[in-house]
Amino acid sequence: MELRDELIKLRKSTGMNRKEFAAYFGIPYRTMQDWELGNRKMPEYLLRLIAYKMHMERLQKEGSEEVHESEE
Repeated sequence: MELRDELIKLRKSTGMNRKEFAAYFGIPYRTMQDWELGNRKMPEYLLRLIAYKMHMERLQKEGSEEVHESEE
């Protein structure tokens, strides 16, 4: 799978559109668009960092939900 395909899959898993995803991660919209369309190649390390950030935020969210459930 190409990096652009992985980026698209990652973005779609968030439920965000391109504009929202780009704003959330501080990536210029045109850069994001060029990466997804294959006009520019996204650095591989950046894709890994985005995936890591999403994973850690998901774990943090799940952890805070468990705390709230145990308080009830």
